[in-house]
Amino acid sequence: MTKRANDEMDPTHGPDSPQLQEADKASADGRRLRFDRVELAGAFGDLGTLLPIVVAMIFINKLSPSSVFLAFGLFYLAAGYYYRLPIPVQPLKAVGAIAIAYPAVITESVIGASGIIFGIFLLLLSLSGMIDQIAKLFSQAVVRGIQLTLGLIFLKKGIELIIDKNIFMSGTPGRLAEYPVNLIIGILVFALVLLLLDNKRFPAALAALVIGIVSGIALGGLTGHSLSLGPTEMHLVIPGMKDYWTALIMLILPQIPLTIGNACVGTADTCSNLFSGNPQLAKTKAGKFAFSMGVINLPAGFLGAVPMCHGTGGLAAHFRFGARTGGAPIMIGIFFVVIALLLGELGFTLLAIIPKSILGVLLVFAGLELCPLLRSLKTNEEYFIALLIAGIALAVPNMAWAFAIGIGTDLFIRKMKIKI
Repeated sequence: MTKRANDEMDPTHGPDSPQLQEADKASADGRRLRFDRVELAGAFGDLGTLLPIVVAMIFINKLSPSSVFLAFGLFYLAAGYYYRLPIPVQPLKAVGAIAIAYPAVITESVIGASGIIFGIFLLLLSLSGMIDQIAKLFSQAVVRGIQLTLGLIFLKKGIELIIDKNIFMSGTPGRLAEYPVNLIIGILVFALVLLLLDNKRFPAALAALVIGIVSGIALGGLTGHSLSLGPTEMHLVIPGMKDYWTALIMLILPQIPLTIGNACVGTADTCSNLFSGNPQLAKTKAGKFAFSMGVINLPAGFLGAVPMCHGTGGLAAHFRFGARTGGAPIMIGIFFVVIALLLGELGFTLLAIIPKSILGVLLVFAGLELCPLLRSLKTNEEYFIALLIAGIALAVPNMAWAFAIGIGTDLFIRKMKIKI
């Protein structure tokens, strides 16, 4: 895709945007890392995707905050240093949703087992070259369908968080609970983010994060929480055979199609669209992403950490709020390591008290970054496939069905040379 087409796809970062021009120059050689305020704002752009799942799993599945944030921090540091682009690190969404829904079955040891199995599986796919063969099943229409699906899901989930009556993810009522405080905060922050999207002095995501922590403290979010410093308890997790079986059946099998389609193929495609011409794109291939996810999840499973992946939605979120180089993941990686090893319960609590509506606003803008990618499709047949995948995914909770039907229909249309 040409630079002009890429700029047109992003209405807030057009070809005349000083922010984009400066960012492009700073990372023109594909190796420079930026560590300025705009890059820092982009680093926090994906919190709307990461925090709701991670905080819920720590509270509900009784995971160690230090183990979880240390794993995320180290993965972010490695991704930023190696890829030199704002490659995201996210919790596995299917794993997170199922774990939160069935805490009596999905224990810490089962979650650890899922990370170990997931790591081994992805390493085998990458090292054998199978991932590159599987990636060929994902035509541009299928990939755009996946991106559109995630964009719409982000929009839907973001709006749900904004209108939610509860302010905090922890369930703490907080002050003024009888009033629609969460909604009011969401509306005000949404307007503020719109005003600051291209502001380099006061980057939008940083402003939203500061407002979130300050408002959370003011509304009583710290009540009843431990504010101790230092790492929380971390220990080695040794899953049993039953844990591995439960993880495979309940967590890994539902996650695999989403990981291949979104975290591997989708992320590679989104990198090509957002960073056209960058020499670092030689690294951003589906097989490379599978390898990096495998390398980190295998040891992280023994810590009982949340299984992690890359993702097209997270990349869009980082990009939307200003990230253009690997400096963004390195900065948020350091942030998470500090929370894990120095701030402990205090750091986790400060993140947990960010009102839901602010995380919802970040999700909405991440979704708005993904949906316009659909415009690169050219034929009615391609639009048909993309919209079919999005429609099924929104109707059926398991996105694997949408991907499978979309790929099958796409192959059938191309094989039979059907015109729509």
